[in-house]
Amino acid sequence: MRFGFSEEQEQFRASIQGFLARHSPSTEVRRLMATAEGFDEAVWGQLSEDLMLTGIHVPEAYGGAGFGFIELSIALQEMGRSLLCAPYFSSAVLATHAILNGASEAAKLALLPAIASGELIATLAMTEANGRWDAHGIELSATEHDHGYRLNGAKKFVIDGHTAKLIIVAARTPGSDGDSGITLFRVDGTTAGWQRRLLETIDATRKQAELIFDNVAAEPIGEIGSGAAALATTFDQAAVALASEMVGGAQALLDAALEYCQLRMQFGRTIGSFQAIKHKCADLLLQVELAKSATFYAAAAIAENDPEVPALASLAKATAADAYMHTAQECIQIHGGIGFTWDHDAHLWFKRAKSSEVLLGDPSYHRERYMQWIAA
Repeated sequence: MRFGFSEEQEQFRASIQGFLARHSPSTEVRRLMATAEGFDEAVWGQLSEDLMLTGIHVPEAYGGAGFGFIELSIALQEMGRSLLCAPYFSSAVLATHAILNGASEAAKLALLPAIASGELIATLAMTEANGRWDAHGIELSATEHDHGYRLNGAKKFVIDGHTAKLIIVAARTPGSDGDSGITLFRVDGTTAGWQRRLLETIDATRKQAELIFDNVAAEPIGEIGSGAAALATTFDQAAVALASEMVGGAQALLDAALEYCQLRMQFGRTIGSFQAIKHKCADLLLQVELAKSATFYAAAAIAENDPEVPALASLAKATAADAYMHTAQECIQIHGGIGFTWDHDAHLWFKRAKSSEVLLGDPSYHRERYMQWIAA
């Protein structure tokens, strides 16, 4: 397994950095946080059409650019660094991977080109009120009705579920339990019988919604009862994708803290010259670099179809979540009095760090999952 990025990948990173520097400054982040939609359609169009980021990892046969998970990881790291407000994680990561992993060939050809082009915004509805992130927590029912299926139940914490035009829903057939009976369905935004409600969350940069299904017509995108394996694979890929985003955010906070240390004067010296601050910054650097290593190793494992992906995904998610949260807390401390005010941008990343910490399972959950996989 090769560590380090090629020259082409670094150029790809630089192009994304330049784009996000122009279109996702903190002033724009604050503006979009206050809107119900949570993103700018014009910027989304440029992201999709000019940079082709929505389809960067989608095979060319389905309308994508045909690159791999490493390139997706690079893009997500830069989006986390700039705190981009857009339905990228929900559509390009969650929904796209669920379709790639669990849909029939016909469904892939029908859905992926529009998602890869950015024309169709999709999301994955998996988690319910019980808060579980595996197939065992799925209770929403799918019953046969007039040669089709009807969904009944509710999904919680659906990322961008209030604006997505296509919902990939994980549901259970009656009488099944555990991993059996899980199927992936598609529900269009115009379908009658379902409601969506925007949730109030700590992190307004990433919108989440509750979806309520009342006898809603749905179409399976894969084989009935065989969706659990696809969901498990999607979960591992999403965990590494989120870890990539988190290490980008942690790096942004570390850079801000280091810059402030060289500017803030106290007792006639920059605060960065004090031993206590040096030790704090050194510890943060070590933690962020360890999180980067774990995340990029897991991303490379996914790209190479390594059988240890489930363990490496949990290791990356737990490590990145700890590093991001700790860096956010220390960055506020290093900035002193101004750091504790809402006027300072560190709080934007702090809230994203907190929401990402629990999204797809908190560090304790992933450490337990990692240990169970190693023991097995």
